[in-house]
Parts: sequence; C-alpha cells; structure tokens
Amino acid sequence: MHKYVFQSRPRKVCQMKKSTDDILKSLKSKDSLDDFLKENESEFDFDSLCDYIEYHLITNKLSKADVIAASGIGREYGYQIINGTRKPSRDKLIMLCFGLRLTLEQTQRLLRYAGFGELYPKNRRDAVISYGLTHGYSIIDMNISLVDHNLDELK
Repeated sequence: MHKYVFQSRPRKVCQMKKSTDDILKSLKSKDSLDDFLKENESEFDFDSLCDYIEYHLITNKLSKADVIAASGIGREYGYQIINGTRKPSRDKLIMLCFGLRLTLEQTQRLLRYAGFGELYPKNRRDAVISYGLTHGYSIIDMNISLVDHNLDELK
C-alpha cells in the first residue's frame, strides 16, 4: 500500500490545470493507482497545514527564522506552529501569513487548512486585514492600520 507524502519541492498551488471533473475522469479511467497519482501529483491539495507552510517557505525562499521574525510571533511559538506541534489561533496564523508574504488567496487557503473561517470582507477587521495582505503590508504596518481604525491588533 502506497501513501502519498509531501516532498520538499515546489508545486503549483493556485494554478491548477485540471478541473475536478477531469481529475475524477482520470481516476476512473486508470488501471493503476500509482499511474493516476503520478500523472496528477501537481493537482492535489497538501496533506497538512505544515506541508502548506513548508511549500511557501521553499517557493518564497524564506527561512523559518526570517518568517517568524517578520510575523511578530514569539520565536519558540512560531517554530511550534511551523512544525505542527502547536495549534495556533486564527490571529497567529494570519500573522504568520504576513511573515510568509502570502497573498490574500493563499492566506484564505491556509486558514481553511487550519480549520478556521476565511477572512470575510463584510467584517470590518477582516476587510482591513485583507487590504493589508493585498497591498503588501508588514505586520507592524498592519497592526498600526488596525489600531488607526479602532480595531484589535493581530496578537
């Protein structure tokens, strides 16, 4: 029995080439599971939040230490999040997204992987955070903007 395991090499995450229907057709038509998995490897979601974070560390050529420092999360706690030994709050994950330099879409996906709700544009605080992600704010600039709009900082 073969198990699909994340390998530390870049994959296209947000630019999937096949529709879900096409992948399902391929699954039904293949005689070999291994052939199907090999042919469609770039189409699969990640197995875990840690895999998704690791992917962005690799593709953005960032070190864990740099991401943690840029996110404003404490060093030990940041490593625990990245390594999967600690379940963070939604705010801590959003802070990590700023450190990883993720887009709004990538942040939404990370939040889904972690089991949290996406940033909701009809929620004032979520809208301000979404704006910051879209416009490349640092975590410091993001928190200043939140405070300027009488909203709770990311902490």
